[in-house]
Amino acid sequence: MTPIEPAPRETFRTVHDRAGDPCVLVVFGGSGDLTRRKLIPALFNLAKSGLLPKDFAIIAFAKDDMTAEQLRERVKGSLAEFLPGEFPAEKWAAIERRIFYLQADFQDAKAYTQLGELLAQCDRDHQTKGNYLYYLATPPSMFAPIIHQLGRAKLAREGDESHPGWRRIIIEKPFGRDLATARALNKAAQKTFAEHQIYRIDHYLGKETVQNVMVFRFANGMFEPIWNRRYIDHVEITVAESIGVEGRGRYYEEAGVIRDMIQNHMFQLLALIAMEPPHSFAAEAVRDEKVKVLHAIRPYTPEEILSHAVRGQYGPGALAGQNLPGYRAEPNVSPESFTETYAALKLYVDNWRWADVPFYLRSGKRLPRRVTEIAIQFRKAPLLLFRNTPNAKLRSNRLILHLQPTEGIALEFDAKVPGPQVMSRTVRMDFKYEDYFGTTASTGYETLLYDAMIGDSTLFHRADMVEAAWSVVTPVLELWKTLEPRAFPNYPACTSWGPAEADELLRKDGREWRRV
Repeated sequence: MTPIEPAPRETFRTVHDRAGDPCVLVVFGGSGDLTRRKLIPALFNLAKSGLLPKDFAIIAFAKDDMTAEQLRERVKGSLAEFLPGEFPAEKWAAIERRIFYLQADFQDAKAYTQLGELLAQCDRDHQTKGNYLYYLATPPSMFAPIIHQLGRAKLAREGDESHPGWRRIIIEKPFGRDLATARALNKAAQKTFAEHQIYRIDHYLGKETVQNVMVFRFANGMFEPIWNRRYIDHVEITVAESIGVEGRGRYYEEAGVIRDMIQNHMFQLLALIAMEPPHSFAAEAVRDEKVKVLHAIRPYTPEEILSHAVRGQYGPGALAGQNLPGYRAEPNVSPESFTETYAALKLYVDNWRWADVPFYLRSGKRLPRRVTEIAIQFRKAPLLLFRNTPNAKLRSNRLILHLQPTEGIALEFDAKVPGPQVMSRTVRMDFKYEDYFGTTASTGYETLLYDAMIGDSTLFHRADMVEAAWSVVTPVLELWKTLEPRAFPNYPACTSWGPAEADELLRKDGREWRRV
């Protein structure tokens, strides 16, 4: 589809027109992979766009034995590796002198006294005004101890004469392992920080196309009247990865695909599709409507888990003539592991809009290709007009929201084939973001970091949202823990779209997965 008037190309887009608040970003685990691959490039994109505050500093808090100068060199190397094209030298010079390093153990109380002194120094030297943004890029086991130490050192207090400025904390996933641990972590965080200070991050919500789901739904009057059970037959949400665990075997053994992908990312996609229109785009208005969806998901009975939830694990396979190992042969994975690398769920949202409309979710590793999409399948048109024509079987109209790797929207509908007979064929109208808006050098973290700097929590999870999502999947995880899978591995790497039971999940409802 060719745009009539292409929009100007931008490095990064946002609805806000001001730079973030002056602040110090403290990254716990600041020497790690997340900081190098995502956070630093995202901060530099914000700087290039004029959205990073002029009065800004970064403190990396980690155990690694290095100096601040060595950290700066590592950061510079990350920019060269993970940002396409050249980056302006003057922008780098402005950031470089504001990078600091604190080598310490996360549970060492004395280190937090040193941190307080370094924060005060940043306030004096870089005019950061006592605004501190803490980012927990550490193993989940360190979340609660770090929060406790911040509270003990009075580094979480805000809003009084002795503690001017704001204090906010960004907590990475996984936020708990099940409902009980998520509640415990919420309790620990809220003991030190008020809820408005806590930003539970989900990098999926920073993607432009995910944010566009709300705009697509609520800015276009033609879709909202048919966005309900009367016109929609079912919804499919697919998050497929062609890669394996990529050296993260130890983490994945503790997580599995439900904890890693479905409970957070995919449930947020489901909430965006199913939510009611909020009364405004204010953070609490949007989050109120999203959590209503999660609370409305029908709880599983043990019998329904057996019939509505499918798990799988990839075995050996091949791609382009290269042999690929099965999950159990990956580094740091047990050779008898029962961890699921694939899961498919059938869910119902029990409210007036969506009653009896099934939502099918599937996600897995080592599938044939990388793709994330949401497919809205509409009900079939009546066949009365076409029963005596060659169109004995009409296909359903379908709306597909492509999130990655190609970002766009497609609409599939029937049109008449030229000729004397009344014959139809499914045609497709495609919109691609890059055709209209160009490509963006984005990591997905730019929007989220910027929003945290200005205090906009719209794209972050609230405590009740996290617990509502865990309440849906915890019974599944508990039952799977007690019942060992019968035939793991049950799908070959990169040559299958998952176990046969996943196809049967839809087939018994008279449906089938969309071919992606």
